[in-house]
Amino acid sequence: MASIDRVERQVKRQYDTSRRRAAAQATRQAILDAARRLFIERGYAATTMAELAERAGVAVDTVYTVAGRKPALFLQLVESAISGTDDAVPAAERDYVREMRAEPDAARKLRRYARAVREMHARLAPLLLVARAGPPEVAEVWQSIARRRAGNMRLLAADLAATGQLRDGLDLEEVADVMWATNSPEFYCLLVEDRSWPPERFERWLADGWCRLLLA
Repeated sequence: MASIDRVERQVKRQYDTSRRRAAAQATRQAILDAARRLFIERGYAATTMAELAERAGVAVDTVYTVAGRKPALFLQLVESAISGTDDAVPAAERDYVREMRAEPDAARKLRRYARAVREMHARLAPLLLVARAGPPEVAEVWQSIARRRAGNMRLLAADLAATGQLRDGLDLEEVADVMWATNSPEFYCLLVEDRSWPPERFERWLADGWCRLLLA
């Protein structure tokens, strides 16, 4: 009987822990959803933490405890848009990066990446508009992401070079810089938002352009 009681207590503890974890995740997601809507609707500077808490249905202290200050909130929104999940995911652990690394053909690597860029920037584009109109603290978040992206492009350039299919005369820094400039959210918005290109057209053009510019 004592053994049964211990098992029941253990099951109850596990259930309670899972329930608390699920509740905490739901609260965090409600805060992030409210932040995204308000930042896009009202702008970063005009959004107060009190309004954000009210929209999320939580106390202001809960917002700070769960998600941090406004710059931290904005960073979490950007990370979520990049990963396509509720949380930040390191580049090496993203599905499309694993697929690209496993692919031996350089052109197919680039076409897979063009699709990932199109999907990612559809989520990022509204946040770019927030960043453009935001204060320096938001610009710094955006610039830190751009610097990280530059580092990731150096890794991609090395991966492309390993296929032996790059054009002669290209060094890895040039390849990385070309990829970095053309895979940016700003570049996506110029063509898709400002010039009304369908996102699928952007993806095809980007992949074709990369192949023509970079591959033998």
